[in-house]
Amino acid sequence: MSKDVKPKQRLGHTTASRRKRILSWMIFMALLAGGAFAAFRYTAQVTVVEVPVAKVRRAEFVLSVRTRGEVRSIHSALITAPQVPDPRIVKLAESGKPIKKGEVVVEFDAAQQEQYYLERATSVRTVDSEIVQTKASHRIVDEQDGMNRMTAQYNVERAKLDASKAEVVSQIEGAKSRIDVTISQGELGQVHTTIDAHKTTQQADLDRLQQKKDKTVRDMDRAKGYLSKMVLRAPSDGIVNILPNFRAQGSFGSSPPPFREGDRAWTGAAIAEIPDLSQMRVDLNLDEVDRGKLKLGQKVRVRVDALPDRDLDAMLDWISPIAQVNIRSMGMREKTFPARATLKQLDPRLRPGMSASAEVILESEPNRLLIPVRASVMHQGKPAVYIQRGQEFEIRNIEVGKRNDSDMVVLKGLRAGDVVALENPAEAAKRAKKL
Repeated sequence: MSKDVKPKQRLGHTTASRRKRILSWMIFMALLAGGAFAAFRYTAQVTVVEVPVAKVRRAEFVLSVRTRGEVRSIHSALITAPQVPDPRIVKLAESGKPIKKGEVVVEFDAAQQEQYYLERATSVRTVDSEIVQTKASHRIVDEQDGMNRMTAQYNVERAKLDASKAEVVSQIEGAKSRIDVTISQGELGQVHTTIDAHKTTQQADLDRLQQKKDKTVRDMDRAKGYLSKMVLRAPSDGIVNILPNFRAQGSFGSSPPPFREGDRAWTGAAIAEIPDLSQMRVDLNLDEVDRGKLKLGQKVRVRVDALPDRDLDAMLDWISPIAQVNIRSMGMREKTFPARATLKQLDPRLRPGMSASAEVILESEPNRLLIPVRASVMHQGKPAVYIQRGQEFEIRNIEVGKRNDSDMVVLKGLRAGDVVALENPAEAAKRAKKL
């Protein structure tokens, strides 16, 4: 065979090899695309849509008026500042602590009144000394006046005796004797007038000194009375509640601070109270728009802020017929109607002054099917809800009844235990995508 002659190839061999290579490349590309898709699928960020939901429940449906208030004792002993000048507190019982009958609640500074009492007592003794001295001077004057009267009477009698000798003496001597009688009688009259004037002056001096003494005694008794009021004691056993000092300088927008030792009070200022804890009430302030919905005797549910684990029953027993105007910030005015609700239940932890929320029950329906008001939407002009089915929500029309601020009665379309959305799921999804 010549070297230039090439060996023969089998027909179809080259075509089969090419097909295999192409098939291998196609499989490789498919695997590569699948891996890339899987990597993208499992590494891409998944957006989770959280939709707030609530369960349909059976419970009591309540129509009510809500307000705030403060716990007070129905009967309490009020400790007020006495009618004394410039009362300054030097001792004050601790607020919230038990106290026994007769123990000191408030004591005022008595130093000024003690000094005043001593000064008045000294003045009384001084006036008494002046009265004694004046009476002694009067006795000297009286004795002098008595002597002058006796002398004048003697002169009159002697003049009369000389005048009786007129028949045996000359006419001139007789006339002279009669003139002496007249002069002596005039001098006696003058002595009597002087004595009367002395008596009047002496009585005026004594009256003046007595009035001065009486005034000083009254001042002393008043100071003594002030001293007797400087210590205020508990009239009965109880717990002390120190009241706010409305004349104290507090921070802007805050309530006045309670009285403290060193504060200056004023006559009649309510400093403390000893409440009767066996009878308590809640003082309320009703909004003007709610006043017409209420009437006496309605049930009130009270929750004290300091006792969140318990609700207390009360009854509305007083509503003011006159609105009270409250000045708010920026000069804004708000009208409220003061009201009271007497507590039917008590708690040993309850104390006057505690803040509380009150719910006046207007209407109550037990065992009603309830959903939150937020769950209700309008669909084709009718009320509806988004009800959960697995991971999806579907809209369902419902028939509703009465509603309050938080709940709505469902008459048809739902069962207890159904889960409803509190907002439109589509809106929740849009919001999640934006995030």
